[in-house]
Amino acid sequence: MNPTLMMETGEEKRYRSRRRFCFGGTSLSIACIALLSILPLRAAEPATVTFALDFPGSDPEHYSISVQSDGRAHYECLAKVSTESDDRDTYQTEFTFSDATRARIFDLAAQAHYFSGAIDSGNHKLANTGAKKLAYKDAQRESTATYNYSPQPAVQQLTTLFQSVSATLELGRHLAYDLRYQKLALDDELKRAEEQARRGDLVELQAIKPVLQQIYDDNSVLNVVRARAQRIMEMGPRATAGP
Repeated sequence: MNPTLMMETGEEKRYRSRRRFCFGGTSLSIACIALLSILPLRAAEPATVTFALDFPGSDPEHYSISVQSDGRAHYECLAKVSTESDDRDTYQTEFTFSDATRARIFDLAAQAHYFSGAIDSGNHKLANTGAKKLAYKDAQRESTATYNYSPQPAVQQLTTLFQSVSATLELGRHLAYDLRYQKLALDDELKRAEEQARRGDLVELQAIKPVLQQIYDDNSVLNVVRARAQRIMEMGPRATAGP
């Protein structure tokens, strides 16, 4: 056998061995870099405030609103399909809070110490207004508190705010149903909604702007109803300031 060929074969084996080692090292380095790059992203995940209400016999009998520190929010409820029906269904929608309301929510959460302690009054003689829950979660902490009534001003303000947001989103749910199944009911629904919006009982009206826009764009809807939908849309910026 040619000794030169044997020497070349040995060198080739050593070269291949070194190549495998270097490639494995490179892969390990890449994996470490990738892992390190993920950690800051996890640390930067948005904080979340969640409000939930369970009140059997009411409509909706359950709902929850989760809002992230970037303003993105999720609403979910268990409610009657319509005012004429006892059938219930789960409804979900996504929306974005206005900057002012988002900032207010997280400021109030901080004032309430992120719900880390007891926030209920402890007075069992008070009327039951539903089992409420406030929760906070970020990269450093996670806490939840339940209550019927809280004497803390920050918790009271958050409760009122989230209940007003729910009222707005429930209006949007009802309008979407009426637009699809009973357009003649839109006039009364929007008349009440306009009065509520003027009183400040509805907030974050931009969350239901899509369905209001659909009503306004629908030529089969009465012009007076379309005009009312337009006025409510224009009230949005004023209504988002909160109660």
